[in-house]
Amino acid sequence: MKILVLNGSPKRDRSDTMHITRAFLEGLREAGEQEVRVVHVIDSHIEYCRGCFACMHNGGACAHEDDMRGILEAILESDLLILSFPLYCYGMPAPLKALIDRTLPLSSMAMQKVGGRYEHVGQADFSHLKYVMICGCGFPNAAHNFEPAVMQFSLMFPGENTVITVPESPMFNAPEAVSVTAPRLGLVREAGRQYAQKAAVDPALLEKLASPMIPEEVYASIVNGTV
Repeated sequence: MKILVLNGSPKRDRSDTMHITRAFLEGLREAGEQEVRVVHVIDSHIEYCRGCFACMHNGGACAHEDDMRGILEAILESDLLILSFPLYCYGMPAPLKALIDRTLPLSSMAMQKVGGRYEHVGQADFSHLKYVMICGCGFPNAAHNFEPAVMQFSLMFPGENTVITVPESPMFNAPEAVSVTAPRLGLVREAGRQYAQKAAVDPALLEKLASPMIPEEVYASIVNGTV
């Protein structure tokens, strides 16, 4: 499987969420050989979409000449696209959002009704692509935090997609927390193995990953410096 990881964290490899993503990739590799490319979006030259729609009338050619051309080619050549990002204001960080906006050349101005909504008709064939979202946040639980990002991801990629959300993710960068983070990363590796085998992760496992690693009140007290 050819895998493209878009790391949306401005912290690159130091990202809390990338600990989760690396464990997921390890699980994928344990199940079989994979070709993985990681793009640290913060290192890419990506101009903001200016809404000129030239790409939609011009066979997918964007007016900007920057790194997005190569990234779009890499997306279309991949079998699996993984969006890895920390939760920023209940959504994705700005560099990754700019990249997502610039995927407009994959679509045309033509629209079609799918289910109860309209979608743009594609200018390129990406029907083979599968999608995974891996998102960590600094809050102690998942409730009323991840929903906006999950909804946006599901609307952008309505086909075969899998969502992994993990609260308390700053603990992955805390060596003193390894006794609780190591077992959680083990579950993430299991999720990667499952995905490699059946292109899906058991709902019960996803629910475990979205649960707090330590009691949320204890976590909040540690963050607030009251412990």
